[in-house]
Amino acid sequence: MQTDRPAPLRRRLAAALATIRVKILLAFASLCLITGCVSLYAGLGLAGIGQLTIDTFDKSLMSINYARAAAADFAAMEAAFARSRQTRNAGRQHELEDRVATLAQSLQEDLGVAGERAQSAHAIEAAHAVERAAEEWQAVRRRLTSAATTDLADWRLLDAAADMVDQQIDLLVNYTAGDGFRFREHAVATIRTARRLNIAGTCVAFLLSALITWLLARRITRPVAAASAAAAGIARGELDTPIPAGGSDELGALLGAMAVMRDNIRAMMEREVAQRRSAQARLVDAIESSREGVILADGDGRILIANSQATDFFRDLAGLLRPGVLAGELVARAAAQSSRAEPGAASGSHEAEAALALQLGGGMVPTREARLADGRWLRISRSETREGGFVAICSDITVLKQREAELESSNLYLDAALSNMSQGLCLFDAAEQLRVVNRRFCEMYRLPAEPLRPGLPLRRLLEISVAAGNHGEQTASALYHEAASIVSRRETSLQFQELSDGRVVAVAHEPMADGGWVATYEDITERRRSEAQILFLARHDALTDLPNRFLFGERMEQAIAQLGRSSGFAVLCLDLDRFKAVNDTLGHLLGDKLLRQVAERLSACAREVDTVARLGGDEFAVIQVGLERPEAAGELARRLVATISEPYEIDGHHVVVGVSIGVAVAPGDGTSGGTLLKNADMALYRAKADGRGTFRFFEPEMDARLQARRALEGDLRRALEQGQLEPFYQPLIDFRSNRICGFEALLRWRHPERGMVSPAEFVPIAEEIGLIVPIGEWVLRRACADAARWPEPVKVAVNVSPAQFKSPLLVDAVAEALAASGLAAGRLELEITESTLLQDNDATLATLHRLRDLGPRISMDDFGTGYSSLSYLRSFPFDKIKIDQSFVRDLASKPDCAAIVRAITGLGASLGMKTTAEGVETEEQMARLRAEGCTEGQGYLFSRPCPIGDVPGLLERWNGLARVEA
Repeated sequence: MQTDRPAPLRRRLAAALATIRVKILLAFASLCLITGCVSLYAGLGLAGIGQLTIDTFDKSLMSINYARAAAADFAAMEAAFARSRQTRNAGRQHELEDRVATLAQSLQEDLGVAGERAQSAHAIEAAHAVERAAEEWQAVRRRLTSAATTDLADWRLLDAAADMVDQQIDLLVNYTAGDGFRFREHAVATIRTARRLNIAGTCVAFLLSALITWLLARRITRPVAAASAAAAGIARGELDTPIPAGGSDELGALLGAMAVMRDNIRAMMEREVAQRRSAQARLVDAIESSREGVILADGDGRILIANSQATDFFRDLAGLLRPGVLAGELVARAAAQSSRAEPGAASGSHEAEAALALQLGGGMVPTREARLADGRWLRISRSETREGGFVAICSDITVLKQREAELESSNLYLDAALSNMSQGLCLFDAAEQLRVVNRRFCEMYRLPAEPLRPGLPLRRLLEISVAAGNHGEQTASALYHEAASIVSRRETSLQFQELSDGRVVAVAHEPMADGGWVATYEDITERRRSEAQILFLARHDALTDLPNRFLFGERMEQAIAQLGRSSGFAVLCLDLDRFKAVNDTLGHLLGDKLLRQVAERLSACAREVDTVARLGGDEFAVIQVGLERPEAAGELARRLVATISEPYEIDGHHVVVGVSIGVAVAPGDGTSGGTLLKNADMALYRAKADGRGTFRFFEPEMDARLQARRALEGDLRRALEQGQLEPFYQPLIDFRSNRICGFEALLRWRHPERGMVSPAEFVPIAEEIGLIVPIGEWVLRRACADAARWPEPVKVAVNVSPAQFKSPLLVDAVAEALAASGLAAGRLELEITESTLLQDNDATLATLHRLRDLGPRISMDDFGTGYSSLSYLRSFPFDKIKIDQSFVRDLASKPDCAAIVRAITGLGASLGMKTTAEGVETEEQMARLRAEGCTEGQGYLFSRPCPIGDVPGLLERWNGLARVEA
């Protein structure tokens, strides 16, 4: 026998569909489906847009960036190859060749990436063209590198190949940029279409959702209204409210449940009445056993309950403290007892009864305190009941009163301590009400003490402080929210508050266990000023108030960090010209004033966004930010040179200094602070070498020159130890006897690899690195030893550099050289340059007199090229004046030179000093010098400087000696 199974299944399915929850489920499922479709479509659109963005970066931007990287690689290859052709160091050449090979590999890789990411055949072909041009350049470079001789035609081919590479790279960049623009237009059109479709889909989804919502609301509203009416009747206590029968859905089940609930509430109310009667009996027992006196009265003022404790407190009224007695009778009895009280009776005999009468009679004060005849204290409080009666509670507070007395005594000491604190103090409770405030707080915030009473809300306290003008533009509401945020964290904190008058107050918050907090206030204005001054001095120059080297480094790092988001910047290194002469002649005090005026001029020339710093001594630096083009740095440097070079009037002195500037531009000249500062310093060195009073931009070749100079410094440090230095000697001719009267010792450097190095090249370096003093002492010892073997009275002249003259060991070195060689002191002549005499007058004259006491002759070299020659000729008796060769060279062609020579020889003759002319090269010059009265001559006309081995031959030829010891 077969059973019909599909019919029950259909019935169950129909019943499920008739339920509200299924309908709601279907409605929300439909809404979710609509939302999902719209979201899926929007997500697909976003994915497509994201792919367009990725393609823009992976193809267009990457292709352009790698094309530009290829340009940078090729420029670096050219620079490296140029430096390899200039240097003579084989190791350096090999290193630069490796550098060219590495850059060539990088160029090939960059071109490969640029071609792979290119979006057009033109760009791909341009990348291949760059590779072919680069290979051609490499071939010409290899031919130049391997060739024994350099052919000018090969160099022209190399330049042509380089131009071709640059042209092809420019084409590659242009093609890739054009591809990127076309791709951008395509992406914009795609995004516009996707946006329109998204808007249309959203509108359709909104309409469908509204329709589904309307249908669902129509099905649920009517049954819900019936259920709501039944629930309102039950809520009003109408427990006989009829409840209609419901259907088979959830609302029908709800109506049935409400009928059950109505019946249950009716049963519960009946049980509650019985329980309340039982509770009243238990309440009477609890009141009777209480330690508090309790008097309960109804709405008519009749006593319902008065426990035994109340009768014990008020024994005189015990007969009236019983149920049914009106409270008015108690009030009358208490008043009668108070009127019959004898004068002088104990103060507390009827005080408690009077207080009770006031409370029972409905006194306005909810709580009263009174003392019994036996000395105990009662607190009597009255509370109204909901039925219109009242409850009077009498509590024994004797112990509490004793503690209050003790606390009051303690508070007196606490008040004295708080009033004499150096800090302000406020204590607030958990309700944000002021409980304690001391005098120092009122003084600190200049507030009157009268309004600041216990119980004052925190917000009101802040309003009073704001009204007193303590907080500038801040409102009391803002201050309150800030304080509430601090207090809510329930942790110790410290904030700093700046008042309108410039004072700074440190506010410390300390939470308490009961939810309140203690705030202490300390005026730290002076401490802050001291800290600010210390911080300022740590980051600024004390003399000029400009940023110092430390702050300058920070500003440079900030500028470097902004390179990727803004334009470049320039670093200018400045060094004052002739500042040392000002310091030496006019004193350090005036030099400091000059530095301050220079700092003011520098700051006036720079913008507010730029940084002007003093790095030390007479060295300054400027960071010029927002540099759109390198020429702007040149304009600033030119303005600085012109401004600084204008005369200064300081303490009645007319002072003129110049400035030399080196400029490095980021990011082209470096992307680190150390590199930029080093490159700017190299440019500054070049500006000084080119004549000072100008500016120079950094060039990569400067680094090569600096490396060469450092290599020369290293060789010079080893030259003295390895015996590469030697003195050459140039004869001095006596014009009257036409004989050699002496030789001037001139330092020469015979380098094993460089050959003979010019003194003009290595002597300034020796002066800068401090080697001139030991070298000068060595020349002095060697010259004295060589001259000791010459026939008398032939003398030797040795130059003393300014650095050597300032050395405290100079006099000892001269004495030791004379003693070690055995040379007579009169045969040694020390030549002091006129610039040396510009040092401290007293110290200079003291050193000259100490040298004179040893016996050598003292000669003034380069006379007429300094500032104060005549004053020194008057203050110190020199033995000889040497006329600078700049006057001798133009003696025949310029009358002014002849006049200067005539004046110098006449001055020497009148002072009893010999005169020696330097740089004599022609017979005409010698004749003119003799005619003007010059006593000695020196120059190529007589002999070039020669090694010690040639000296005997010169003496033989000029002095006619039969035998000369070498």
